[in-house]
Amino acid sequence: MPGAGSGHSRLAELMRRGTDFLGCDTAIMGGAMSWISERNLVSAISNAGGFGVIACGAMGPDLLDTEIAETKKRTPRPFGVNLITMHPQLAELVDVCTRHGVGHVVLAGGLPPGGAIERIKAGGARLVAFAPALALAKKMIRSGADALVIEGMEAGGHIGPVSTSVLAQEILPEVARDVPVFVAGGIGRGEAIAAYLEMGAVGVQLGTRFVCATECIAHANFKRAFIRASARDAIPSVQIDPRLPVIPVRALKNREMERFAAKQREVAGSLDSGAIEMAEAQLQIEHYWAGALKRAVIDGDVESGSVMAGQSVGMVKREEPVADILRELIDEAAAALSSRG
Repeated sequence: MPGAGSGHSRLAELMRRGTDFLGCDTAIMGGAMSWISERNLVSAISNAGGFGVIACGAMGPDLLDTEIAETKKRTPRPFGVNLITMHPQLAELVDVCTRHGVGHVVLAGGLPPGGAIERIKAGGARLVAFAPALALAKKMIRSGADALVIEGMEAGGHIGPVSTSVLAQEILPEVARDVPVFVAGGIGRGEAIAAYLEMGAVGVQLGTRFVCATECIAHANFKRAFIRASARDAIPSVQIDPRLPVIPVRALKNREMERFAAKQREVAGSLDSGAIEMAEAQLQIEHYWAGALKRAVIDGDVESGSVMAGQSVGMVKREEPVADILRELIDEAAAALSSRG
C-alpha cells in the first residue's frame, strides 16, 4: 500500500481481510466485462496491485484455456475468472480453471446449477458469488461461497433493481462477519471506497473506471463515448413483454438501446408461437447482447453496438494507465479516512 500516512495505514487495515483473501496489495477487484476484461487489462490490474478478473462470458473451454494461459504469461500475480451460471458448459469451464490452478472463481448470473459449487471447491479455488439480495447472500454462504460481491443497479451491464447504498446497508451488517464482502456498482472515487470499508466491506469492485485504462483493448470510439458521457447517459434497458423476463442492462443511450425493444418483441413472438422454449428465448437475448457489445468494444460501432457503462461513467475523464487509476483511488480513500481522524 503506497504512502506511510495515517490515512494509508488505516486503509490498509480496513482492506487487510480483503487483500489476504485475494492475495493482492489493494482490495480493488476489476469488474468482469465481456470483451474488455481480457489478458491485457486483467494482468495490468493485478500487476498494479489490484485483483484482475477475466470475463469468461460466452467463451467455450478452449478459448478460456487460452485466455488464462495468456494472462499468466503477463502477470505472476493472482487473478480470478468470472463464470456465468447459465453457461451450458459451466462444468467444463470450471475444469479449465482447476487445471490452471486459478485461485478464485467468481460466479455471476444467479444460483448455480447443482454440483457447480462443489466442483469449484474440489478444484481448490475460492468461490466468490454475487448476491443482489440479503436472502440470496445468506443462501450462497450456506451453499459454500467463500466471499460475496454485492452489486447495485448503478453498475454497467446486467443489473438488479436495488441501489448499491441500500444493498450495502441491508447486507453488510448481516453477513460481513461471516465472509468477506466486496461492494460494487457506481463506485468512481476513493471517498466512496472508504465509506463502504467503514461500513464493513473488505474491498470493492470497479468496472467502468477501468474501461479507459491505457491497457484496455476497447476501441478508441468506445473510450471516447465514456469520456464524453455523464451519469444520466447510462440508462437501463426496458422490458417490453412481462412474459419474457429479461434482466435489465445499463448502457449509454444510443440507437442500439431502441433496437433492443424490437429484438424483445421478435423473441416474444417466437415464444408465443411455440417456435422456441423459454430457456432458448433467454439464451437468444444473451447472445444478442454479446454480439451488440462486441460491435461497440472491438469494432468501435458505438451507435449500433451496446456501450455498456455504469453511472460512474461521468467520473471517467481521460485515458490513463491502470496504475494511475489505482493510485488515485487509493490516495482519495486514504485522504478521506485521514480527514475523519
